[in-house]
Amino acid sequence: MKSAPPYSRDALPAIAIGLEHRPASEVIRWAVAEFGSNLVVACSFQDCVLLDLAVAVDPAIEVLFLDTGFHFQETLDFVEEVTRHYSLNLTTLHPGCDADAFPCGSDQCCQWRKVEPLERALRGRSAWVTGLKRVDAATRANTPVVGWDDSRGMVKVNPLALWSDGQIADYIEAHALPVHPLTRQGYLSIGCAPTTRPVREGEDPRAGRWADSDKTECGLHS
Repeated sequence: MKSAPPYSRDALPAIAIGLEHRPASEVIRWAVAEFGSNLVVACSFQDCVLLDLAVAVDPAIEVLFLDTGFHFQETLDFVEEVTRHYSLNLTTLHPGCDADAFPCGSDQCCQWRKVEPLERALRGRSAWVTGLKRVDAATRANTPVVGWDDSRGMVKVNPLALWSDGQIADYIEAHALPVHPLTRQGYLSIGCAPTTRPVREGEDPRAGRWADSDKTECGLHS
């Protein structure tokens, strides 16, 4: 395993500025060169744009998928389809037994079914790659291309930070990527089945997530 160079949060702003307007593939290439196998990609499998870019840089890059136990069957089928399509080096994360007390939609469900399994998977790593975009939500408007993950003490790489939803759609079409079947049914942000609904015309793309509550984030990125 490659020994990654030490980074502190103070060293990253200059790196982020240098990569701000570089192609997403170049951001991923930088991360792979810097962190090697100490780098992982976390993917929700709502779409496979990030995966398409990542495996083009490093076909063996490790990809993490959080199986909360409450995903749509369509999501699980899509994970299998995309894994075969790219021959992914996929690691599926599952919640521990503590999650049994928190079914989907209940208090602390996301903590035990998403955050805690990811925490376990990231221990000992130097950096992780996400598909966060600034347009996703007001809480993500200042997402850097490369930043410091305070809660985990590691580097967080967001190659798609500057991308719009239109750019994502254009990339999918131009590269004929596999498409999540629920997307065509109006699910523009796909989470767990009990807490996700289709988005109505004119609504924000994330309006279908936790629609009956004031919740906007699951805790993975906050």
